Amino acid sequence: MQATASSPVTTFERKPPPLPLRYAMGAWMYGVALPAVRVLEMLGRTERAMASISAKNQRRLAKKNPFGKYKPTEHDVVVATYAKSGTNWMMQIAHQLAFHGQGEYDHIHCVVPWPDSPRQMGKYAIPVEVPSVWMASPEHKRIIKTHLNWELIPYSPEARYIAVIRDPKDVFVSNYFFIKGFAGPVMPSLESWYRVYLSGSSPLGGSWAVNAAGYWAQRHRPNVLVVSFKSMKRDLPGTVRKVADFMNVRVSEEIIGEVCAKSSFDYMKRIDEKFRPGRMIPWGPESSMIRKGAQGGSSELLSREQQRQIDARFMAELKQLGSDFPYEEFCDLAS
Repeated sequence: MQATASSPVTTFERKPPPLPLRYAMGAWMYGVALPAVRVLEMLGRTERAMASISAKNQRRLAKKNPFGKYKPTEHDVVVATYAKSGTNWMMQIAHQLAFHGQGEYDHIHCVVPWPDSPRQMGKYAIPVEVPSVWMASPEHKRIIKTHLNWELIPYSPEARYIAVIRDPKDVFVSNYFFIKGFAGPVMPSLESWYRVYLSGSSPLGGSWAVNAAGYWAQRHRPNVLVVSFKSMKRDLPGTVRKVADFMNVRVSEEIIGEVCAKSSFDYMKRIDEKFRPGRMIPWGPESSMIRKGAQGGSSELLSREQQRQIDARFMAELKQLGSDFPYEEFCDLAS
């Protein structure tokens, strides 16, 4: 297959689940899940149910990890995040660097594999085994996305790993709006979702602290880079240069500027449809991916006391885990 850095590099065509299956999913969502959520809310059992779902997901991943059998190579740059921590932002930076600022795609997952994507999403992302993207890259590199904790991803000294860690208060706000965007009335109440998150049992990835501690512990490896979302917001050009150096991409300042332009919030917001997951049910809403990208904006949903509780909860868990993760360096402490 012939490709250039300024044209789409793969003929991979993303496909949603078959229409009958999506109608069945919708019927289950509104006919089963919605009444169940309402009953659980009335009985005050939402947190227990969510914790059970989260634990089941973690056991399934540990037993049948879809990423575990893959052997990363020198062509792979793995972007690892807790969900809603700047995943698309870092994927965009790294992909544009791999293509010298000319990385084009119909959808980000036409060029970025996501081995641990939910099974219900069908043919959502290019398979990790397909080499077309790195073969078309002038740097012979491609990006792989994962939301798995460190211990569940395959490690190779030849590959590179970039972990982005975001303030858990902002993560909560972002994931709440994201889930509500396509779950609609099936979404549990804000208070219930908050208590589930605070307990470390979020269905989106379990405990934020466990995820952060796991990646932070690997920061001394020469092929692991841990980046704070906070620093990305503070200095995008500096972040792009750091990632370029880490990926061993030696390019001109003109190309660095192009990568910065295509990784800006305004640019990515304009092409938001290239990051959206799409409609999982035919009549449902389509959740936006690029919403605000804010640092320190959790007061949009959380009271000052709730912000303090999140800080205290996860700092205590990090300590319990024996992690020296510098919480105040990555997060804005609630006063």
